[in-house]
Amino acid sequence: MAFSIFNLGKDDEHVKNQVVEVPLKDIVPNRYQPRKVFDRQAIEELAQTIREHGLLQPIIVREYEAGKYEIIAGERRFRAMTSLNWETAPAIVEKMSDEETASLALIENLQRSNLSPVEEAQAYRKLMDLNHLTQRTLAEGMGKSQSFVANKLRLLQLAEPVQTAILNHQITERHGRALLNLKQVDQAAMLAEVISHEWTVRQTEDAVAAKLGQPLPSVIRARKQREIYGIGADESADVTATTEDPKVNPKKKSTRRTNKHAPKITNAQSAAKAIQAAVDNLKGTGYHTEVTTQDTENGVQVIIQVVDQPRKRGRQS
Repeated sequence: MAFSIFNLGKDDEHVKNQVVEVPLKDIVPNRYQPRKVFDRQAIEELAQTIREHGLLQPIIVREYEAGKYEIIAGERRFRAMTSLNWETAPAIVEKMSDEETASLALIENLQRSNLSPVEEAQAYRKLMDLNHLTQRTLAEGMGKSQSFVANKLRLLQLAEPVQTAILNHQITERHGRALLNLKQVDQAAMLAEVISHEWTVRQTEDAVAAKLGQPLPSVIRARKQREIYGIGADESADVTATTEDPKVNPKKKSTRRTNKHAPKITNAQSAAKAIQAAVDNLKGTGYHTEVTTQDTENGVQVIIQVVDQPRKRGRQS
């Protein structure tokens, strides 16, 4: 795929070009290569494949000055051939401007699925800057939704250490999105906590909310679940954090207005009993219910099965 504004990929001109042998020492990587981290083991495996079967697909380069070439597509293959100490590389030489070279290199890499989220965001930003694109135009050209592109670009608002942590797979993209709610100066400090304590995304979200003095997402989710299943719904719990710890301060009292008719929930076992009591209310409604409970590592698993009861037939005359 290529953007029509780049006028690339519209014909098979590059297929007609001859494959020539270009000295590896005269080839340089593309300055707009979005990939910042190359998997060394993957390069070694590719080199082994090339050693055994040869190079199945030539790299594509352009001659940016006499006798000097810049990679357009195929940097992983170039690195593998370099590790094999090849003197020359099979290549197709294209004629392209700086902007076309950069754009094609970015698009070629964006079509691969193993770019990190930050590398992907950086590639989108460079494409927009190079070709004066709006988010909408870029999204249409790449076959993405505008919201998808916008969410990726938001990652570039993260502090540099956080972006680096995502690049190095120390944290996930979702961790980074949680940290976006903090000022950059606070993101690095929170990042250290996330990595050292190996927080999950939910723990990170709670820690960020606590830092901002906002309701904890985990508490809100738990309250909604209780309300949905009717096991002691907490209709007005005070879930505003007063500590920077991801957990709610156990000493803090909350103002509650609980359902007087709901059973008191003290632990997982009592919650399971409350569910059983709620299910018992279905008796006499024409349904047969079976409740199975099983202790698990994290609590109690409750399985509820509801089936229609066959209606009793009256006496036949």
